Amino acid sequence: MNELSKDELRLLIEKGKAPCLSIYMPTHKTGAEVQQNAIRLKNLLKEAEDRLVTGGRRAAEVEKLLEPVQALVKNNPFWRQQSSGLAIFLCPDFFRYYRLPVNFQPSVVLAERFHVKPLLPLFNTEGRFYVLALSQKDIRLLECSRYSVKETRPEGVPRNIEEVLKYDVYEKQLRIRPGMSGATGQKGSSSWTDYGKENILRYLQQVEKGLKPYLKEERAPLVFAGVDYIFAMYREANAYPHLLETAINGNPDQMSAEDLQALAWPVAEPWFRKEQEEAGVRYRQSIGTGLASNNLEEIVPAAHHGRIGYLFVEVGKEKWGTFNPQTDKAVLHAGAKTGDEDLIDYAAVQTLGGGGKVYAIGRDAMPDREPVAALFRY
Repeated sequence: MNELSKDELRLLIEKGKAPCLSIYMPTHKTGAEVQQNAIRLKNLLKEAEDRLVTGGRRAAEVEKLLEPVQALVKNNPFWRQQSSGLAIFLCPDFFRYYRLPVNFQPSVVLAERFHVKPLLPLFNTEGRFYVLALSQKDIRLLECSRYSVKETRPEGVPRNIEEVLKYDVYEKQLRIRPGMSGATGQKGSSSWTDYGKENILRYLQQVEKGLKPYLKEERAPLVFAGVDYIFAMYREANAYPHLLETAINGNPDQMSAEDLQALAWPVAEPWFRKEQEEAGVRYRQSIGTGLASNNLEEIVPAAHHGRIGYLFVEVGKEKWGTFNPQTDKAVLHAGAKTGDEDLIDYAAVQTLGGGGKVYAIGRDAMPDREPVAALFRY
């Protein structure tokens, strides 16, 4: 399991049922060091086992709970297919693991819910963006992140130009002599110039019409992939406000979905960077107005009630304490005590669950060098 989408993250947030075990570890992808992967997981698993037993769980119960992870330790083929890091999530009736491009610090967390904060850097500028790969022969809409790609074909979008111009193409076919190249000739191949500007524009308008209901609630950027003069025409037909100015030039039929995603990411990344930078500016402008805070005891209740639009958290920083939803009060402790949870992680989870954005970044990039900073919606 390698893809960690926003939907998967939401699943981790919602599925937690105590005891929730979260394990993070770096992994070696090649070489003799690969053998260390299973040993490291075995040691982390022993730590989890000891803590569960010390916490009052029966040994037989703990053994049964940890069975899925024990199976990974012994699965040699599994260890030959690693990325930079491995994240494992286990609770009664739920088990997930993700091989991810992050060099995690080894850690074992047992809590009431899964510990997801180490995953958040994957979503800083990961966002979600689309690639529209368009030629006269095929249309593909790719839903992408920095690390993943999924192809979709929305209902209502034509499959190619011939589907839009099928009656015109049929008449043209009757006029084409055998052996000549043309729109649908049996020999040779068609090109954009065979169709004429008016027909191409009709095609692009139908594509736009089909995409409109699919993208109507979206704010994700859209990257066009196709020949440059068709991109210029598509911009005339397009009404989606988040179509990016830079396109992937060339025939997309010759590119895999993975190739297109890799080429589109450098185009989309500045869009996400800009949003993060603008949120930081707004945060600094809002300090002292009641619409921004770096006080975790104030931020946690706001996150619980869905008031946070943007949350900045320092990577690797933990603040332990408790939050009581009945009294709406968060209490910080100097160190972790029984029943505590990482309140920064809690605020991040609640912000994501409420539709806000979370940026997990280094201390030097934090808006005011504090370990947490929130920009409130109201």
